[in-house]
Amino acid sequence: MSSANTVVFRPAALPPLSRMVLAVATLVVTWEIRNRSRKGLGQLDARLLHDIGVDALTAQDQAQRPFWRA
Repeated sequence: MSSANTVVFRPAALPPLSRMVLAVATLVVTWEIRNRSRKGLGQLDARLLHDIGVDALTAQDQAQRPFWRA
């Protein structure tokens, strides 16, 4: 049997500009995921909201929040 190599990514080992670009890219991806999730939550019907344990008012509130707010 051969052992699997594990690759560990260490952002601190990157040059400062690369770390900054990585941080911005990570932030943009986070915003995109949050935006899609909130839009999807806003499109769910009452039955599906009940299935995931969220009431309609909370879903509407979350769906209307801007993507940059956690």
